[in-house]
Amino acid sequence: MARVFAALLSGVLFGLGLAISGMTDPNVVIGFLDLFGDFNPALMFVLGGAVGTTLIAFRFVLRRPSPLLASDFQLPTRKDIDARLLIGAGLFGIGWGLAGYCPGPALVSFGALIETALVFVPVMLLSGWLTRRLLAR
Repeated sequence: MARVFAALLSGVLFGLGLAISGMTDPNVVIGFLDLFGDFNPALMFVLGGAVGTTLIAFRFVLRRPSPLLASDFQLPTRKDIDARLLIGAGLFGIGWGLAGYCPGPALVSFGALIETALVFVPVMLLSGWLTRRLLAR
């Protein structure tokens, strides 16, 4: 039960951070990507804050023998860059640039009943499901 509560608390904290910083507004993201138009650097500061926090916190967290609520850390083991990773990253970036949503902000906006997210999230979930089905073949 503690793991479920920790996940819920983490999700709420993440969602509040997205909402307070304005990252649930797709126009902020699109403005960040519009380098030669109506450029909005807000996303750069949010990303910088997230990366900075992670760089500092991970140094302390990974010194522990195990996480507080699990028996071991689940860190990625693959370090190679393959075509599947590059294609997936490219498609993600194109979708992010066109819609202004990535999964986190989309879910927060979906929970707030934002019209564009009510369309985006089901399509995102369906796309993920279809991709898994196609790659399983």
